[in-house]
Amino acid sequence: MPADRSKIAIEKLSEAQAKSEYRRLTTELAAHDERYYQKDAPTVSDAEYDALRRRSEAIEKKFPKLVTKDSPSQKVGVQTSGRFAKVLHAVPMLSLGNAFSDEDVTDFVERVRRFLKLGDGDIPAIVAEPKIDGLSLSLRYEDGDLVTAATRGDGFEGEDVTANVRTIADIPHKLKGRAIPAVCEMRGEVYMLKSDFLALNKKQAEAEDTIFANPRNSAAGSLRQKDPSITASRPLKFFAYAWGEMSEMPADTQFGMIQWMAKAGFVTNRLTTLCDSVDAVLTFYRKIEETRGALGYDIDGVVYKVNRLDWQQRLGFVSRSPRWAIAHKFAAEQATTVLNDIEIQVGRTGALTPVAKLAPVTVGGVVVQNATLHNEDYIKGIGSDGQPIRDGVDIRIGDTVVIQRAGDVIPQIVSVVLDKRPKSATPYKFPQICPACGSHAVREADPKTGREDSVRRCTNSLACPAQAMERLKHFVSRLAFDIDGLGDRQVEEFFADGLVMAPADIFTLQKRDARSLKKLSSREGFGATSVRNLFAAIDARRRIALHRFIFGLGIRHVGEGNAKLLARHYGTVEDFRAAMIAAGKGPESEAYRDLNAIEGIGTVVANAIVEFFAEPHSVKAVDDLLAEIEVLPAEKARTDSAVAGKTVVFTGSLTKFTRDEAKALAEKLGAKVAGSVSKKTDYVVAGEDAGSKLAKAKELGVAVLTEDEWLALVGDR
Repeated sequence: MPADRSKIAIEKLSEAQAKSEYRRLTTELAAHDERYYQKDAPTVSDAEYDALRRRSEAIEKKFPKLVTKDSPSQKVGVQTSGRFAKVLHAVPMLSLGNAFSDEDVTDFVERVRRFLKLGDGDIPAIVAEPKIDGLSLSLRYEDGDLVTAATRGDGFEGEDVTANVRTIADIPHKLKGRAIPAVCEMRGEVYMLKSDFLALNKKQAEAEDTIFANPRNSAAGSLRQKDPSITASRPLKFFAYAWGEMSEMPADTQFGMIQWMAKAGFVTNRLTTLCDSVDAVLTFYRKIEETRGALGYDIDGVVYKVNRLDWQQRLGFVSRSPRWAIAHKFAAEQATTVLNDIEIQVGRTGALTPVAKLAPVTVGGVVVQNATLHNEDYIKGIGSDGQPIRDGVDIRIGDTVVIQRAGDVIPQIVSVVLDKRPKSATPYKFPQICPACGSHAVREADPKTGREDSVRRCTNSLACPAQAMERLKHFVSRLAFDIDGLGDRQVEEFFADGLVMAPADIFTLQKRDARSLKKLSSREGFGATSVRNLFAAIDARRRIALHRFIFGLGIRHVGEGNAKLLARHYGTVEDFRAAMIAAGKGPESEAYRDLNAIEGIGTVVANAIVEFFAEPHSVKAVDDLLAEIEVLPAEKARTDSAVAGKTVVFTGSLTKFTRDEAKALAEKLGAKVAGSVSKKTDYVVAGEDAGSKLAKAKELGVAVLTEDEWLALVGDR
């Protein structure tokens, strides 16, 4: 298998490898640019995008012959989409080079100093301003009147959005003051406040319309509407900070121009600061980074610009960026914000889970308002192994905290900024009473070790409304009954109104609705069509596989894998129900020994199942459900196939079948499908772009098969 060029260090690339890798990067970056600038729907974080661009630029530096006019370093943004008229920028709207460390900033200032031939101790004055995460816009005024508004586009040609821009209150239609240049192009960023973004998304969700990932996408999508009335209905704002064509300059410094913009009627960022040293610049950066969570708008870094305009002219441009400015980016997967509160949520198993309620902040391209706090020990600064974490620092309401998010992982607090802790902040007292029902909440002890469970649970598993609602959400989830159109929001509404209190109620909903004077179709957010579709989706699940039925019951410790083991072992729902009730007679009963002996089940899982069926309310809920549905017998796993009893791992992008199809076939043939590679793995089936699992398989000497080889092995080709 050829080496993955994206993993090869630049200095080790051959010319042929570099050419191929550079072509790949150019194509990938162009696709990301189109999604970001044209479709307002990026699919990677800023950090991932920046890493791709840095690798591309490093290849250009070592292999300069590869650079063409279409190279990523020679382009800004993308061509216009064609949805709007085109506007040619009199002065190109170029982008900024990036700094990712203090050393990068120091190098930038040193390059400026050397270019200007300043003395060793002479440092140019630098204007530092927050880098607004919005949509770049150019506004052309003639004789003080707004005549054209255009997006950046590819830097040379943008889209005419004048009609939409006239609806934005922050943008003056006529400039103020007497000394207004005859031609004046103001540039800045259209953005949306985080509070307005959250309110808009709530409104969009209620209307079952597009949900935006972050304020930047929301602002861009709102501005680029064909109907100006839609733009007018969106709370867009604008910060001015730069200029294009000017018939005359009202000031001779960057900071002076910012002051003039404010006098002319524009909103400028009040945090913009004039710095006289590198230390002052970096101090400003750290201050902004720490307080960004408290800002009402999103920023993704700080921009530094040489203050004197004559020096800016002397420094000029290189490629697509000015020599006199640079953007100091924040780490995309971390951010600092304030912990406003700790909310306790009760899960379907009764677990009390603390959730941090944060001042909204964007991390990795997503607005974060909540972060997991795991359990009460985590709040105290104790890890799952009993050892101190975060140097033993506890978490308190009012703390300034650093949060982290990687990919789609739920954000978590990784550190506390102790020097910003309010004097009034006190250690958090974890509740010992369930907030949903008022019952006692306890930490169970492991019978073998005597050690307390890290999770505190409500003892009232059946009457606790929080658990009942969460169990219903689990019941309709994808791996259980998977009822289309009945998601978390609908379950919450139906539960709150008493329409669906137990699983069986879902399947009697249509009959009860027919008898009711208040029809579902009259509810807000519902209509005749949506109700008809919901009833059809419910009816489609009246026949269900046994393993889905078992999983849907929400028994503690019974996940998808264990549900399949139980289904294969007992075969029918009647045998499963009878055996579980019989197992409740005690560990010495034959039924309990049989359950506990199932490979992969064990004592903990067996006890959880027995406890579930020992509760009369649980059995009644099961019987009520069985009266409404048909549970299909489980298909016995084969023992005569080539992979019976083998452990298989699927990795990479599969083209012959989906991951679920591959998994289902393997299990049908008696194989066990695992999620990770170990010495116990018998086969790894590798699709395209297989990564770490493939490498692990080779390291351990596990047999690696292509999709065709796998199909040949199982006799399905």
